[in-house]
Amino acid sequence: MTPATARRHAVPHRERPRIGVVSLSQGTRPADLRRGLDSVLAQQGVELDVVCVGNGWEPTGLPEGVRSLALPENVGIPAGRNAGAEVVDGDYLFFLDDDASIPSATFLVDAVALFERDPSLGLVQPRVVDPSGTASPLRWVPRIRKGDPTESSPVFSVWEGAVVLPMDVYRAVGGWGAPYFYAHEGIELAWRVWDAGRRTWYAGDLVAHHPAIDPARHSEYVRLNARNRVWLARRNLPAPLRPVYVGSWAVIQVLRWWRHPRRLRVWFDGVREGWTSDCGPVRPMGWLTIARMTLSGRPPVV
Repeated sequence: MTPATARRHAVPHRERPRIGVVSLSQGTRPADLRRGLDSVLAQQGVELDVVCVGNGWEPTGLPEGVRSLALPENVGIPAGRNAGAEVVDGDYLFFLDDDASIPSATFLVDAVALFERDPSLGLVQPRVVDPSGTASPLRWVPRIRKGDPTESSPVFSVWEGAVVLPMDVYRAVGGWGAPYFYAHEGIELAWRVWDAGRRTWYAGDLVAHHPAIDPARHSEYVRLNARNRVWLARRNLPAPLRPVYVGSWAVIQVLRWWRHPRRLRVWFDGVREGWTSDCGPVRPMGWLTIARMTLSGRPPVV
């Protein structure tokens, strides 16, 4: 994307940018949810339209200024976020998980400033810190060479718990991948931002809080991790690259789990499910996007 093209796609400047905020919750962490919503309502220099999406429940006891959207059943994380995005208005969207919060009252206005300074950006993920002082997992820095977590860089996947993107970019990429239910929807969103001609950015100077919890705590984590890897390839990559991507991750998982044959068996069952089940709409990225991603540090095959 040339600078002139980036300027044509930039969000119009407002004195107080309007931000639609989506907080998704199953109602199991009321104290964490309240903490996150309060951190949003404390934001300065922005106009807010905030909704709490109840994924299978009716949100109650919300702070003033937060609307509720009750979904009759748990539709999964990405579909729940999409449902919230449909009912908020703004120049930007901010998605915040119900166990995350933002410690700075200028977080959102600082995020908007990043987009205004560099209109080639299409999505921003902040640095994630456990507020208790527990060491933050390396997976929260979504790049191969982790380096200094405070260092910013383009990235090709995101930690989904706190992300900001312009509303027009969200609409252009089609939102979150609803079929995934859980796991890897952040990789697809990042890839599709790149395919829309923008860049996905890790902002080491912005901070979100989140407890350091093992994602494998979910009972179906291993199976969904594998199935969704295959779906990710089928939904987003040109046909010649799909087996390359899945094969590279198969090698990685064997190296990680060769001492855990039961876990590997579940993983490969998930791979088989990924190839044989309906993955939803297919939207392969262009070869020019693949070239841009490769030149920026990571071809979409690892």
